[in-house]
Amino acid sequence: MIKDALKEAEYKMKASLQALVEELSRVRTGRASPSLIDGLMVEYYGTPTRLIQLATITVPEPRQLLIKPFDITSIKDIERAIISSDLNLNPMNDGKSIRLALPVLTEERRIDLCKVVSNRAEEARVAVRNIRRDVIKDMREYENEKLISEDDLERGEKGAQEITDKYIEEIEECADTKEKEVMEV
Repeated sequence: MIKDALKEAEYKMKASLQALVEELSRVRTGRASPSLIDGLMVEYYGTPTRLIQLATITVPEPRQLLIKPFDITSIKDIERAIISSDLNLNPMNDGKSIRLALPVLTEERRIDLCKVVSNRAEEARVAVRNIRRDVIKDMREYENEKLISEDDLERGEKGAQEITDKYIEEIEECADTKEKEVMEV
């Protein structure tokens, strides 16, 4: 019973970490990365569709993205989606593909992006701690219902804390790596 609860908690914590990694991949660094725009929603024949499903995204130069739509007729829709997004990028359409030149980040913008990374990491830490709180609450209920012993509860709480510490540390490493990427000139 305790093992199942801890396994479920670890699964949820891992999902929180994955969500953080995915969110941070969309935070812009000094280098071009397809993950910056692959989740961008494009209105394609009246249906919101992820850009990655409509085109290939490559990095021909360190500060440039090249978008080649599978269907040339969607190029205007893709361009419109980029312009209306909060990326502040100016698409250059040549009729067959779209080029996005990424401007150099200012020091002020880098600091702002580090704050975003820090906030996302804090949200992930809170999520992991909430999962720990919930699993410990469940184990205490098991103990109150006499389904487990007091010793089992103590072992379970210790296990939950160990798993929590592991994922908090991974979140810290992930955030530190991203902050270094953002601050790199």
